[in-house]
Amino acid sequence: MEKLQGFEFWRETLQSAQYILAPMVEQSELAWRLLSRRHGAQLCYTPMLHAQVFLRDANYRRENLYNEVSSEDRPLITQFCANDPEVFVQAALLAQNYCDAIDLNLGCPQMIAKRGHYGVFLQDEWELLERMIKLANEKLLVPVTCKIRVFPEVEKTVKYAKMLEKAGCQLLTVHGRTKDQKGALTGVASWEHIKAVREAVKIPVFANGNIQHLSDVQRCMEETGVQGVMSAEGNLHNPALFEGRSPPVWEMAEEYLEVVQKHPPCTLSFVRAHLFKLWHHTLQIHQDLREELAKAKNLAGIEEVNRQLKQRCQKEMAKEESERHHTGLPLPHWICQPYVRPAPKDPGRENGQKALQMKAVSMKRALEDSDSPNDSLSKNKQKKKARNPHKNFCPELKRELKCSSCFNRFSLLQGNKCVFNLCRGCCKKKAYKEVADCPSHGLRFKTKAQKQGSSGVSSGQINGSSSVQTEPCATVPDQPAAQALA
Repeated sequence: MEKLQGFEFWRETLQSAQYILAPMVEQSELAWRLLSRRHGAQLCYTPMLHAQVFLRDANYRRENLYNEVSSEDRPLITQFCANDPEVFVQAALLAQNYCDAIDLNLGCPQMIAKRGHYGVFLQDEWELLERMIKLANEKLLVPVTCKIRVFPEVEKTVKYAKMLEKAGCQLLTVHGRTKDQKGALTGVASWEHIKAVREAVKIPVFANGNIQHLSDVQRCMEETGVQGVMSAEGNLHNPALFEGRSPPVWEMAEEYLEVVQKHPPCTLSFVRAHLFKLWHHTLQIHQDLREELAKAKNLAGIEEVNRQLKQRCQKEMAKEESERHHTGLPLPHWICQPYVRPAPKDPGRENGQKALQMKAVSMKRALEDSDSPNDSLSKNKQKKKARNPHKNFCPELKRELKCSSCFNRFSLLQGNKCVFNLCRGCCKKKAYKEVADCPSHGLRFKTKAQKQGSSGVSSGQINGSSSVQTEPCATVPDQPAAQALA
């Protein structure tokens, strides 16, 4: 059977899907996909899977795809992150029988993607991407699709999209934000970029970004001309978004927990994360239950916290308007509604501890986004670097030497030299034998011997004996040590 392509693939295989659930790491698992489909989602993506791990680890394949098979969960697109054409294709071949298409993630902007060299950090390597898409299009029985972020320039974004189309991409999802728009700097997605791509390519295009209500979906399709609209964070806070409803949070939470029980196994951390998103606004008020939810050890514990949150909200609903919690939200806090990130504040306008916190965040952001040698540091070391900017954590600033005694290689910080030009092990033996100091390796044999000698002289004078100055020190057995103390 010939593989469907482009609009034919979208119309027949994807059933002209317009409402799409985005691929979300540890969030778009089977139970959440089924819940979203019940409330209007017409196409779902799996969480992003790591192609190399998927290829080598059978358990990873079972836990993330093979065990999550349901006849209700179609059409379905499996998304991979990869930076090697062969690895990408081999992983896709193992997944193609469990989905309707394979998607290549070219949009993840997180630091882990930067270290792993995948996601949006491949968007400048057009030759590599062309090889990956072309090979996948040739080898796979299902179509290959891509999810991208835009460049700041509209023209470059259009050229990028056309390159992917020419390589064999059959459907393109365009997130209208650049790779730097993330976290506190997320900002607004550019529908202008998405519209330009849609007008330039001859394959279906999905839009992603700025979707919080069903009215946003309809407006986006009208303004950009795309075939479908994808929602990620908006869906996490309101799974009924595509129905145009804002139900009570407990209604969605209880239904989700019911689906989890019907379709095990579902990792507890996934379930907890979804409850934190759904109850986000209410948990700002009931901090004690926030702690209980974080500590829950099993599904029953999470269900109990959900029950208590529901009871508290229903009691508050029965109160007069003046007696309720005022949160500044457009709807009561127990109603499903989007979370709007506050705009980043200028640290210079803040006072006291808030200014210090914002400064630390900006330092951390600068460390993560820089192209300096710090990119090779772990996240933990980058945080330490932010607290101690003058301390060296970078391996590139170390120089490698060869020990003149054992000839093993060793590293020292620049400007820090061993007095014997030895590795630490050999230096320790030599310094001990010769009663010497080596500041580079933190060895203080000479200093200690001098202190012991001076204390021995004082003791000898008190006892009326002068032999202390000519006898070897008990802690330094060699003759040179005795001479040093004489």
